[in-house]
Amino acid sequence: MIKFENINLRFDDKVIFENFNMNIKGGEKVLLKSPSGKGKSTLLKLLLGFQKIDSGEIIFDCKKLEKNNLMYFRTNIAYLSQDVELRNQNIWDLIVEIFSYKYNKHIKVTKDKFLDVANYFDLSKDIIKKEIRDLSGGERQRLGLIICILLDRKVWLLDEVTSGLDKDMKQRVVDYVLKQDKTVLIVSHDNIWSENDIVRIEEW
Repeated sequence: MIKFENINLRFDDKVIFENFNMNIKGGEKVLLKSPSGKGKSTLLKLLLGFQKIDSGEIIFDCKKLEKNNLMYFRTNIAYLSQDVELRNQNIWDLIVEIFSYKYNKHIKVTKDKFLDVANYFDLSKDIIKKEIRDLSGGERQRLGLIICILLDRKVWLLDEVTSGLDKDMKQRVVDYVLKQDKTVLIVSHDNIWSENDIVRIEEW
């Protein structure tokens, strides 16, 4: 499904990856663990071509990451960044815009469908009337996850998706994610992910 083969990456004089290898099977839930600055978030960005490797190969669905395959990677992988980078606008307008893009037009998202998922994650119906700037950090994280869920892509990349949530909501998010028939790469300092036997831990 996903392969990182002999990945080498250096920022100035700092080695981030040296002959790094990892294989991920379809449907696996993989927690990435390493000390800060050792490339966990960078690995997710590499898979989307946001950061270039110095050498090695990244393969997804038997396709090598290169310029002519880049859109295949980006339209089959959903990425939720640590900062949940969403520009300020009305939330429902944002949802409509996201699902009007060329590669998302085939997905039908109604207000009811959006609110059903929002309700599961304890977001009120009024959220569709709010602006992004009105949301707390935890609400932004949940909104980002809801967008990821509605995009319904093969692979989810989740970077610190539970960091701003209380204990009960962390558990709800983890339970939901682990039940999905998706390949999921997780970056998190929350031990709640590693407490589940479903999750494979990759540590370096």
